Amino acid sequence: MKLYHHSLSGHAHRARLFLSLLGLPHELIEVDLASGAHKTADFLALNPFGQVPVLDDHGVVVADSNAILVYLAKKAGRADWLPEDPQGAAAVQRWLSVAAGEIAYGPAAARLVTVFGARFDAAEVIARAHTILAKLESHLAARQWLVGESPTIADVAIYSYVARAPEGNVDLAGYAAVNAFLRRVEALPGFVPFIRTPAGLAA
Repeated sequence: MKLYHHSLSGHAHRARLFLSLLGLPHELIEVDLASGAHKTADFLALNPFGQVPVLDDHGVVVADSNAILVYLAKKAGRADWLPEDPQGAAAVQRWLSVAAGEIAYGPAAARLVTVFGARFDAAEVIARAHTILAKLESHLAARQWLVGESPTIADVAIYSYVARAPEGNVDLAGYAAVNAFLRRVEALPGFVPFIRTPAGLAA
């Protein structure tokens, strides 16, 4: 397997993290976003949206981080990471939607401002980040994982941008349950960290 990624992308980190948690051999291919490598004809042939990550599993090409998580769980036959029962599968999908929605437009967007110079309204995206963090805090107050009694791809999808939220000037100090959740993910066998940048509150 080949994973086209960028080391500063939380979306790419989700895919890399799950490959490692599953213990699947893979080759990491860094895509130089600064030079526009994601807009070249060769890369657009893999993903017409021009985004990382992209997984190439011996000719089977899967783009989009959450789609990659689903593909890998199914390919590995790991119903522990992606439940087969309707209720469990729907619960995981709900959090994948949160990762693509509230997380993307909150803590991920806040980090884009400080790390990549994105022209979002910093106060607005930081406020959005705290809104979803409060919901996460409430959800995790009486449970260890987002869905069920063991980690799933929902936890993988949520982890990266929440863990690096301080880089976007989003303070995690008031979220004890969220911080405990992050430490549980980091304690999983095969965990690989998301690169830290000296930005925002992490500067």
